[in-house]
Amino acid sequence: MSEEKKGFFARLKEGLTKTRNNIVKGIDSIFSGFSSIDDDFYEELEETLIMGDLGVNATAAILERLKKQVKEQGIREPEACRQLLIDSIREQMDVGETAYDFETKQSVVLVIGVNGVGKTTSVGKLAGKLKAQGRRVLIAAADTFRAAAGEQLEEWANRAGVDMIGGREGSDPASVIYDAVHAAKARHIDVLLCDTAGRLHNKKNLMEELKKMNRIIDREFPDAHRENLVVLDGTTGQNALAQAREFSQVADLTGIILTKMDGTAKGGIAVAIQSELHIPVKYIGVGETIEDLQKFDANQFVNALFDIRTTEEGND
Repeated sequence: MSEEKKGFFARLKEGLTKTRNNIVKGIDSIFSGFSSIDDDFYEELEETLIMGDLGVNATAAILERLKKQVKEQGIREPEACRQLLIDSIREQMDVGETAYDFETKQSVVLVIGVNGVGKTTSVGKLAGKLKAQGRRVLIAAADTFRAAAGEQLEEWANRAGVDMIGGREGSDPASVIYDAVHAAKARHIDVLLCDTAGRLHNKKNLMEELKKMNRIIDREFPDAHRENLVVLDGTTGQNALAQAREFSQVADLTGIILTKMDGTAKGGIAVAIQSELHIPVKYIGVGETIEDLQKFDANQFVNALFDIRTTEEGND
């Protein structure tokens, strides 16, 4: 395991401390407080998971699987089904084999999300990661609505060592996309990352803007692999889920970047989003540096959440 990954796991574990206190302590007290598995036991467990921001759907699916296994295996002791519960949560979060196809194909990635969630920063970090993998990356600064968005992105582009197109405040975002697509084709770019404006309160405009961008990409770059990644702030819990739902109405979302997972008690939202919307969490952020954005790994996340000692920490 690389040092970067190992360091990230330690930071993720530390970042999930509040979530762990919020969810895992509750679960553990249920397991130790009940002497038998009955309706009250399941009810308490359900309440703890929902209060931990895992969401109603994910909780129902997790408990359904747990009840089935308890019955099949004839388990009577609450403590004996702790591992089954952990495995059930893990299963809810698997992102599948094709989640990162865009990294190896010629791709156009639209990054969307409301302002303040770490969208521009995520574009910059993603550019740095892809560049480090040997990919040719170009950034399109199509968030022309927010003052200083272009400057902020340019700073990240310089840090990542990649080129950027656009970024003039007030210019037409669709024309930035048009220019960027042509530049990407001319320069044989592997991944075109597009930062877009994030204003949900004016959904009609946003919808039209995204439709227009999509039309341009479809027309000018029909062979490109497409990704629409929504950036959500992990500290906002159920609000992040509501935002993802809203954005899924204006764009065909293919993945989620969950930021600010360090120091939030609402880390369970990662489970809820995936279960409720069937959109995989693809990246998770626990801090400010490029290394603090990593591919989401269900095993790693659940191990960090439940403080399971693993070979990742060198404790075999």
